[in-house]
Amino acid sequence: MADVKLAVIFYTTYGTNHAMAEAAADAAREAGAEVRLLKVRETVSQDIIDGQEGWKAQQEKMADIPEVSPEDMEWANAYLFSAPTRYGNAASQMRAFIDTLGPLWQDGKLANKPVSAMTSTMTDHGGQESTLLAMHTTFMHWGSIIVPNGYTDPSIFEFGGNPYGYSQKAGEISPEGLKVIQHQGRRIVDVARKMAS
Repeated sequence: MADVKLAVIFYTTYGTNHAMAEAAADAAREAGAEVRLLKVRETVSQDIIDGQEGWKAQQEKMADIPEVSPEDMEWANAYLFSAPTRYGNAASQMRAFIDTLGPLWQDGKLANKPVSAMTSTMTDHGGQESTLLAMHTTFMHWGSIIVPNGYTDPSIFEFGGNPYGYSQKAGEISPEGLKVIQHQGRRIVDVARKMAS
């Protein structure tokens, strides 16, 4: 049985954060973690999604990925969140899920677990750092242990990333960006393993 049980929780519209979450989950599995890749529930009405081909296609692509539940949060001993920014904060779908976690928070079941975050934006500097820091604020309320990337790997310098967590402009993940995501996936597992021992 794996000593690290990692929940990789994401929201995506057109697929960027789905791809980021999958890359991080793969790296975490390679590092020996038991991983659950989970999406948050969509809150936009289906008729709106059906009117946008890219959004609808992405929804169909993710049909077999389970939706995250509070039970998944209790099961995991580490978390990695990925969501696009909306006005400098995580997308409302992610915030809606987070708002369901009050009972777990009150019971202390989110505390002392390592957590990390990733994001994407429409433009190069469209709120990436503020979104990550806003998510960190939530994690502080939980009493979780924030695990930022810092500058702990050469890939972060090569990519030109920030110390808070992986972030990129929406679209394809570059080879340099992929290295940072993989590092973040391994890093959360490494910290969780040290905490579990």
